This record gives sequence, structure tokens and C-alpha cells, in this order.
Amino acid sequence: MVKNITVLLFLIVLLIIPKTISASSIAGQSATLQVAEEAKELRIDMYVERTVQRAVIRELLASYNSPLADETDAFMSACISYDIDCYLLPSIAGLESSFGKFTHPESQNPFGWGGGLIMFDSWSEGFDTVAKGLKNNYIGRGAETIEEMGPIYAASPTWAVRVRSIHSKFVRLEEDKKVMYSRLAQNL
Repeated sequence: MVKNITVLLFLIVLLIIPKTISASSIAGQSATLQVAEEAKELRIDMYVERTVQRAVIRELLASYNSPLADETDAFMSACISYDIDCYLLPSIAGLESSFGKFTHPESQNPFGWGGGLIMFDSWSEGFDTVAKGLKNNYIGRGAETIEEMGPIYAASPTWAVRVRSIHSKFVRLEEDKKVMYSRLAQNL
């Protein structure tokens, strides 16, 4: 709880810190400064979004007593590295192994990847391998949604519906957090 409050206060401070722009006597520099300022704003927005996503993943996994709750940074690292939806991997893990609770012993494979028999040396290695596989073999070949991935990923015709249901829990929690953060920011 204290950690969440600290993160929230940090986010609020980032949002209210006045922006500074350095002046230049070089003609045409104002357009460059504007582009630089817009890039800075995008980085801050992305940082805030990623921080919220990280909190959402950690909170939802913890609510299921998942052994993956402490692996949130590894989930985020994999999704950022391969530019995939940050809730996709934990949603698949939710369906395939009850968020890492039921895996082949010592496999570090909560995704059922390779029938669940592929062994990874760490959760992080598993996240990275599956994220890369999803990016290259699914998304890169046109299966961009959970519904399009379903028939390729699993034999079950209900796989996509069930993964989507879990994914929706992450999205709803994110929406709730954004509303809460915006209300707190308005009250400052």
C-alpha cells in the first residue's frame, strides 16, 4: 500500500511540475524546441502509462496469490522489448497455469508454451521467449488480436474467449486506477 501511494505521489508530481524550455538565439530553433518538448511530454505520458500498467499487473496477480506477482518488471520488460500488449502475457498465463500456480515442475513456463513441456531457466527467460514468439510467429504474421491468435495457440475453441475475459480484468483495473489518479490530481 505504501509503495502504491509513493508511486501515485511520484506520478502526480510529474504531472504538475512546470515545463521548462531553454531559449536559443538561433533562428528556427523554436520549432526544434517545440518538437523536443512534445517528445518529452510523450516520454512522460508513456512513463505514466507503463507505471500504471506495472501497478495493475502486480495488483491483479497478487489478488490471485500468483507466484508471478513479483515478476511484474520481467513481464513489462518483455512486452516493451517486443512491443506487445502488456496484459497479453499475464492473461495467457492466467488461463494456461492459473497465473503460474500450476506448471510443469521447475519449467518456469506459465504459458503452456510447447505443450507446457518447454523448460526455461527463469520466469524472465520464459516471458521473453514467449513474447518474442508471439511477436514473430503470431502478430508478425497477421494474428494481431487474442481472437486471431486463439486457433493457432491452442486447440480449444474457447481459448480466446477465456484469455479475453482475463485480459478484460486487467483493462478494467487500469481504467479504475486512471480514474482514481485523475481524481487525486484534481484535489491537489
